[in-house]
Amino acid sequence: MKYTCSVDINLPIDKVVALWDNENNFKEWQDGFESIEHLEGKLNTKGAKSRIIFQGKRRIELLETIISSNLPQERIALYEHIHMTNTQTTRFKTIGDNKTQFISEVEYTKFNGIMIKLMVIFFPSKFKEQSQKWMNQFKEFSEKTT
Repeated sequence: MKYTCSVDINLPIDKVVALWDNENNFKEWQDGFESIEHLEGKLNTKGAKSRIIFQGKRRIELLETIISSNLPQERIALYEHIHMTNTQTTRFKTIGDNKTQFISEVEYTKFNGIMIKLMVIFFPSKFKEQSQKWMNQFKEFSEKTT
């Protein structure tokens, strides 16, 4: 399953990327974000690994591995969870004076377990809706920080 989401943010690209790339801001725009723990490699560079924890109705633990990082052009990361694996490519583009487009391409490559497979079959839009929700929340957060 693959999808793309985007949002236009009324800030220059350097400010948008700095806000997005700052782990201290994750709690401001990602519902349930609890923590990120750097495990190995140089932070935010190719090969770096981190454990990300979300706490909502249930605890979600992800292992993030940076595949490539060349911001603002793009960062590609692999996310592994007990029930699924996906890659996410994040890009930022200048689209006008003080305006930046934030683009996220997500591709799920593996689903483990009957419940998640049923969700993909019957509610595939829920995955994209969650990604777009966080992007919209990031826009709101970033625009009010200035």
